[in-house]
Amino acid sequence: MLKIRVAAWLPLGLLAVLAGCPKPAGQAQTGGTPPPVPKPAGAAKQSAAQSSLTGTVAIDGSSTVYPITEAVAEEFQAATPNVRVTVGISGTGGGFKKFGAGETDISDASRPIKQSEIDAAMQNSIDFIELPIAFDGLSIVINPANTWVDKLTVAELKAIWEPGSQIKNWSQVRQGFPDVPLKLYGPGTDSGTFEYFTEAIVGKAKESRADYTASEDDNVLVQGVAGEKGALGYFGFAYFEENTDKLKLVPVDNGKSVVAPSAATIADGSYSPLSRPLFIYVSSQAVARPEVDAFVKFFLDKAPSLVKEVGYVPLPASAYSIVAARFQQRKTGSAFAGKATVGLTIEQVLAAEQ
Repeated sequence: MLKIRVAAWLPLGLLAVLAGCPKPAGQAQTGGTPPPVPKPAGAAKQSAAQSSLTGTVAIDGSSTVYPITEAVAEEFQAATPNVRVTVGISGTGGGFKKFGAGETDISDASRPIKQSEIDAAMQNSIDFIELPIAFDGLSIVINPANTWVDKLTVAELKAIWEPGSQIKNWSQVRQGFPDVPLKLYGPGTDSGTFEYFTEAIVGKAKESRADYTASEDDNVLVQGVAGEKGALGYFGFAYFEENTDKLKLVPVDNGKSVVAPSAATIADGSYSPLSRPLFIYVSSQAVARPEVDAFVKFFLDKAPSLVKEVGYVPLPASAYSIVAARFQQRKTGSAFAGKATVGLTIEQVLAAEQ
């Protein structure tokens, strides 16, 4: 399996709300150094229709979803050389701000859109289609030199990360742990990963201690944990998969079982509560442009293979069929806004779509 950071995809309600006319805004701003992207396995065959397409597709949002979207963009541009696709990584929240302002055509997201973000888009007459694309499992990682941690409980993680936490040494985490300074690394507050982790572990989204090294660029987090013996961090599973030589994975004790993230445990929901769905949101008005419509169709066609190739968990084939049908029907709105997604399995997501 090619180890690449990529956006986690999940099967969730694929519907779209708000009608908008996002302006193709050229190159989307990025936060930090873009993660590596897998090269196309082979040049995509160009059809006459594809090769004649022109225009721009502007995308921004989640750094977790970025690798998948960028991989799709590379293959799409190989087949459609006259269409320019730009992909930014300003975080899920930052991406929704641009999307709601009409600055982008597609928004990558590692959590469902919020009602406040829907309202902001509505003020600008922006409508959208919600498309789940894969599953991800947030990975708790430590430095390979850490020989004392074999697992962490949800309660221990909460005590470490909750607001006001004074835990600054491993000896404070559990009796018997050594006197080693604890250095924390995690996503910034605009990140969907940050919101999901805090909701799943702390109990409330965006509730977290502030004295940690934060970055929207997961490469910065990887390097931080890799460079500190006492470091602890979290980010998407594909980022760990890409850096197994630099990081050590920590199994999570959820009170029922001790489970480490893997393609199998993420897919079957046993890696709880840190398995999650990932999405792209497509502007309804932007999709009226042939190049945007073609890109999204290409994305959904390539998703099953590229999601797996970059290290995430694809949806079942039946789920992708449902997602593709939703897109073809141009169903707008969100099936997940305002609903808890912590612990959702693929089966539950699909049931919500029926």
